[in-house]
Parts: sequence; structure tokens; C-alpha cells
Amino acid sequence: MSSNCYSVCSYSDEAALILIRYGESLWNEKNLFTGCVDVPLSKRGIDEAIEAGKRIRSIPVDLIFTSALIQAQMTAMLAMTQHPRKKVPIIMHNESEQAREWSQVFSEDTKKQSIPVIAAWQLNERMYGELQGLNKQETADRYGKEQVHEWRRSYDVPPPNGEGLEMCAERAVAYFRDQIEPQLLSGKKCYDFSSWEFTDIHYYVS
Repeated sequence: MSSNCYSVCSYSDEAALILIRYGESLWNEKNLFTGCVDVPLSKRGIDEAIEAGKRIRSIPVDLIFTSALIQAQMTAMLAMTQHPRKKVPIIMHNESEQAREWSQVFSEDTKKQSIPVIAAWQLNERMYGELQGLNKQETADRYGKEQVHEWRRSYDVPPPNGEGLEMCAERAVAYFRDQIEPQLLSGKKCYDFSSWEFTDIHYYVS
């Protein structure tokens, strides 16, 4: 997570979207391609998440969106420990009727002291296909730096059996339009904890 770990998009005087990049994962630490493999934060990633929380602690929040991956969810939970309102982030389980029923909160006072967290696979890191789990330097040595750079940074050239940025943007933008934008238009202040790609996608959809 760099010094530019978050960006703010104001939709109105009442609404704002705050995009926060997740912290370093254990595979990032080992210089491995992660993609959609569900890997937790490293010690550095934990520290980065807490630091991000300190930087955004003055910004109110009504709703949190994360990817379905643990590194994004850990970043969200750790960042919110720094928020002065001390509201508890609660992951909403909407994957089935039983999950919704079993995770209900029946106290209105408790609900007021909570922040809903919505996890969505559409906000996942792009799927790196056959690169997932490979060492980045070894992959560059094998295929060449230019080829690996094209797979990683090209908008429309995906890695082998993986997603390019264009494919990733299609699912993320569709989710934004369908799920996040209506919340913003209603005046909500939303945090989005996901990968660096979605900070770029934010500018695409604004």
C-alpha cells in the first residue's frame, strides 16, 4: 500500500465514495502472483491497513463494500478499528436465505452502532489465470519482462486463461452501477476496500 492508499470521490454535499487499496498479502510479500487466490495480509499489510484507517478516520461512513477475498476484508476490519465513532463492521451474509436468517441482528440500538459490510466477488482482484502462485521474477525470466508487463498492465491483453483489465473493469463497473451508485445517489458515504485496479476503474466510471 503506497502513500496514495485511498482516493475520495464526492457525489454531492452528502454522499462520497472512498476507495481504499488493501494491504500487502503474504503472497505479495513472497513476490507471487495472487489474483483470486484467497491469501491473508502479511504483518506489513496489517500495519498498512491500520495506517489507512488513521488517514480516513475523519471521514464518516455509512456502508462498506469489499471484495470477497480475505485480504480486502481484513483491511476493512482493521482500518475501522481506527474510526472514532467505534461502530462495529458486520459482514452481511446474503448468499442464501438461511445465511440471511442466521445473521440477523434484532436490536435496533446495536444496528445503529454497526456498519454493514457487503462482500462481492465482482470487486475481487482480477483473476491471473495460469500465473497465480508463480513467482513474478521467475515468470519474467521465463517469458521476458515485456510480455509479463503486457499481461499485468495492458488493458485488453489477459494473462494465460486469466482476466485482462478490460474484463475486470466490465464486472466491477457493472457492480458499481447496480449496487454502489444507488447508495451514493441516496446520500450514503461508502468505503470500498479492493485492489489498485478499482482505483483506476473509479476514474473510468466517474
